[in-house]
Amino acid sequence: MIYIFLNKLSNNGKAAEAQSQLEKIFAGEQIKFIDITGITNAADSCKMLEPEDKIVIAGGDGTLSRFANDIYELHLKNEIYFYTCGSGNDFLNDIHERCEIKNNLVPMNAFLQSLPVVTLNGRQHYFINGIGYGIDGYCCEEGDRVRRNSDKKVNYTAIAIKGLLGKFKPRNATVTVDGETREYKKVWLAPTMIGRFFGGGMMITPDQDRLNTEHVVSSCVVHDSSKLKTLLIFPKIFKGKHVSHTDIVDIKLCHEVRVEFDKPCALQIDGETYLDVKYYSVSYH
Repeated sequence: MIYIFLNKLSNNGKAAEAQSQLEKIFAGEQIKFIDITGITNAADSCKMLEPEDKIVIAGGDGTLSRFANDIYELHLKNEIYFYTCGSGNDFLNDIHERCEIKNNLVPMNAFLQSLPVVTLNGRQHYFINGIGYGIDGYCCEEGDRVRRNSDKKVNYTAIAIKGLLGKFKPRNATVTVDGETREYKKVWLAPTMIGRFFGGGMMITPDQDRLNTEHVVSSCVVHDSSKLKTLLIFPKIFKGKHVSHTDIVDIKLCHEVRVEFDKPCALQIDGETYLDVKYYSVSYH
């Protein structure tokens, strides 16, 4: 049996079209669709699977992240695949050269063996891409607002540019990386990443390897930069070329990181927004 966990709300509801495509891909096989928006925890369904059963997650990065959190501690041996049909594809951008993808099905088992955990407001979450804090969290907050009030596709790049021009106010930050603390002024970004991409295609940590055996994440801080300078280097993030500006971009590999702002700010975990966050911490071992 193939169990397909489908998020019919992905990509503004267009992901429902994926069902017919998946029926064609698995023609002749026993399949069962499960609407992930109608269940509390995917683990309840996965606990009952037989060893030969297969799992397909159909949606975007948010769907994949939610599923990973639901089933991660089950340590499933079943074959797991990701069928991308959502608007968030930072995960696919990161791994498309790392595995063989057929019929838009990404083999997921290797990518779910080990995940970092973020602690936020006393709760822990596993993540598949990264934590965005600073202007990235602001962009997700604004994107959510646009989505609530319009059917138009959210343009995160345009939101980011408006933020750089004055809508977002940089914070001061205290960042502790593997026990070593540093103070930063005028922080625009302070993400922690297991992948390379966030924000719909920005290569914020180009040297990060999600399959690294050392179990390290990348802490990135963009700091002490004027609006104009930050705006000028912003386009370079899409190709990962911003890292050459070492005077304002500080990236460290680490197992533990804690980031605290002097004023609360929106934060995103794999695209899911959390408002008024003062600090977060990440652990990966």
